[in-house]
Amino acid sequence: MPLLKACLNGARRPAEHPALPVTPEQLARDAVAVRNAGAEAVHLHVKDADGADTLRSAELAAVLTAVRAAAPGLLMGVTTGAWAEPDPDARVALIEAWTVLPDFASVNWHEPGAERVAAALLDRGVGVEAGLWHADAVQRWLRFPFRGRCLRVLVELPDGARADEDVAELLGLLGTDAPGRTSGGTPVLLHGEDRSAWPVLAIAARRGLATRIGLEDALELPDGSPAPDNASLVAAARGVIAEERAGEGMP
Repeated sequence: MPLLKACLNGARRPAEHPALPVTPEQLARDAVAVRNAGAEAVHLHVKDADGADTLRSAELAAVLTAVRAAAPGLLMGVTTGAWAEPDPDARVALIEAWTVLPDFASVNWHEPGAERVAAALLDRGVGVEAGLWHADAVQRWLRFPFRGRCLRVLVELPDGARADEDVAELLGLLGTDAPGRTSGGTPVLLHGEDRSAWPVLAIAARRGLATRIGLEDALELPDGSPAPDNASLVAAARGVIAEERAGEGMP
């Protein structure tokens, strides 16, 4: 069955949801909870004392150490989003200074310096998830000479996207000939944000693609009610995936 990842917090601030995990202890607790609910990997954003995203080594090490102690063996990724450090040179320098490494990290291909950030991660042995938000980003990633070394691509649909049309366009550009992979063999994870989160998750299930859910992507359950926490979102996603796969005649 394709991967289900839990995206625990995103760039959201603590005031956006009472159960948003921010501290190492909170992220470790949620990692255990989402694994128990059916997630096979987690994606998280390391925060500073004010709740803003940071790429600094000390904060990253504290989070990774806490999560690995609480949930050993759970695959764990982080963001390298430009909002945490807009200058590509500084972003690369921060990555080169990491003392504890995640299993993978996402790189948004529409951001300045994406290729250099990805190369720095690959040089350190960190898996790269290429975040592709639109057609221009796909075309840019397809020109990346080391794209074959990327762990996976993240096809990301923003809030309010035309789910079916936009998914078809982006997957078509990637040439998803093999099930769940680009024409070059890179695994594809498909997900949406906010109003797009659940429709796109259902499309991913029908297409047999990896997907993700969590408080980064959605604050509501499929029925529109507020999500209590990350574990409830993962449990709901497992239900949606099972229903969609059954409807498509998949095991």
